[in-house]
Amino acid sequence: MSAPTHTRLHPAPRDGADTRLPWWALALPVLAFVTLLALVLNPSDAPAAAGEPALTHLVERAQQLITG
Repeated sequence: MSAPTHTRLHPAPRDGADTRLPWWALALPVLAFVTLLALVLNPSDAPAAAGEPALTHLVERAQQLITG
């Protein structure tokens, strides 16, 4: 037995929807892409390139907080 389908009698209005994006909706992904591309091309400029990795430091700090 098939279920009845509901169809719209009138199409949705197109003039009420605002389809424009704000300027930052395009600028932020572009900025992030350029920054990551620059780090890939020259990884020595990355702040985490020298010294202890941040993830290891974070895990050690979490262990210290848990154990008291």
